[in-house]
Amino acid sequence: METVGVLMTKPFSAYLEEELDKRFKLFRFWESSNRKEFLKENSHLIRAVVGNATAGCDAEMIGLLPKLEIVSNFSVGLDKVDLVKCKERGIRVTNTPDVLTDDVADLALALILAVLRRICACDRYVTSGSWINGNFKLTTKFSGKSVGILGLGRIGSAIAKRANAFGCPISYYSRSEKSNTDYKYYPSAVELAANCEILVIACALTEETHHIVNREVIDALGPQGIIINIGRGSHIDEPELVSALVEGRLAGAGLDVFENEPQVPEQLFGLDNVVLLSHVGSDTVETCKEMADLVIANLEAHFLNKPLLTPAV
Repeated sequence: METVGVLMTKPFSAYLEEELDKRFKLFRFWESSNRKEFLKENSHLIRAVVGNATAGCDAEMIGLLPKLEIVSNFSVGLDKVDLVKCKERGIRVTNTPDVLTDDVADLALALILAVLRRICACDRYVTSGSWINGNFKLTTKFSGKSVGILGLGRIGSAIAKRANAFGCPISYYSRSEKSNTDYKYYPSAVELAANCEILVIACALTEETHHIVNREVIDALGPQGIIINIGRGSHIDEPELVSALVEGRLAGAGLDVFENEPQVPEQLFGLDNVVLLSHVGSDTVETCKEMADLVIANLEAHFLNKPLLTPAV
């Protein structure tokens, strides 16, 4: 398959880049100064695109690649892939479910603990030398807090399982009520927020879930509530979240994702009740290797006319 052209959109995994280079004719999109011309010049060779959660395959790219057969995504989320165009063209799409579930769920719990126990602020308190002047202020316990989860899929369920081990009552909102769980279901995001203390966003980003956490949801959660987002930045109306945190209408937030990554609202930088991460939910050595191997396995299956391992389209 050394002659099969594969376009990688960003340098998000050195291991994946190296393995793609061994197996295919690799095109590194980020090395081009004029990306549109680059696609036109190599359109007769590129048969696959490998993207991730921030740089996928949009309608313009699809339109410039008439030989494109498959998009193998290094991510569970497919919001950066134009699925409608792919379906119209008969382009297959795969993603990397399951292998990253544990890491993302672990990180959600880490964010909850970091926000409630002010771990980052306490670290700064020690390293700045302030401890010599007295003990750090009291924080808030996690065990027993009610946790509401937006999206009870693979990752949402894994978060619920972990939070349940802390004695936390679990409730959720999703497109439909799940038949295989005893967790409390609420028919709207507002009702879920009104009945929990910690709201965790773990749903896919779609037109319906864009800004699903808005002013109404934030106000329903209230000044003692915290928001944890390990989904996508656009799940939250970011200006509304910022104003709620600055004005004290929300107790805190743990955010791994943002609306305009890598740009983050500067108003959040000085807040001790906010923990900010750089979209690292699945970024462990072990999981990134598994994700890369799955991307490659899907590509190889496609070009060998075998069934795809994780088809999305």
